[in-house]
Amino acid sequence: MAFNYKKSITFRLVQAAKAQRARSGAHLMRIGLHPGQELVLKVLADGDGRTMSQLALALGVQPPTVTKMVTRLSAQGFVRRQVSDTDGRLARVFLTDSGRELVVSVDKAWKRLEREAMSGLDDKDRKKLRKLLRQVEKNLSVAVDDDPEHESDFDTDDEAEDGKGKEKELTAA
Repeated sequence: MAFNYKKSITFRLVQAAKAQRARSGAHLMRIGLHPGQELVLKVLADGDGRTMSQLALALGVQPPTVTKMVTRLSAQGFVRRQVSDTDGRLARVFLTDSGRELVVSVDKAWKRLEREAMSGLDDKDRKKLRKLLRQVEKNLSVAVDDDPEHESDFDTDDEAEDGKGKEKELTAA
């Protein structure tokens, strides 16, 4: 029996992430940003004057990605690059006044998105979901064990419910 990816939690997670990104993009477009740019602004709001390497690390992206994002945000007047006084090889990135004002709009967009995403969930479910997602993130952040014996870990509850007992079969992708 083939693995039914459509019933997997990870598939649902991917679909939810796609929907979140699309909805987030719509909200951000209204304030003149593309997805990901708001994170640069938020990171700088938390600690202005970061280097490109520090931004890349904080955002979890490669330095060329940060360079492209900062270049666009700079062209829009939301950030400015300044060569370090102590090391001419380093450029530090700072929010402009316009960038600081835009962070307020970003916060409003995120709050709106959070309300939309969590609609129909009570506080208890929201807290549980947040905890579960942190655990999934932690699990996926550790090194993957390539031991084929672990394939049995991918058994789904649906197989037992379908009366198929403990049959655990995956097909190679």
